Amino acid sequence: MKKEKEMSYEAAFSELQQLVAELQGEAVSMDTLTEKTARARELIRYCREKLRQTEETVKKLVEE
Repeated sequence: MKKEKEMSYEAAFSELQQLVAELQGEAVSMDTLTEKTARARELIRYCREKLRQTEETVKKLVEE
């Protein structure tokens, strides 16, 4: 798996959407469920942080 720091927001969000679709649409084993849930949590944290950073940057630009 790619490290989040090397991923774009769009790639992370796309992977997250794919994981959610898999979890909603298939019978997932407990081992896979744990792994996919952990990865989803990592991606959510990454996306939130990217959004927070972007918001801060935009605020700074608007204030200038």
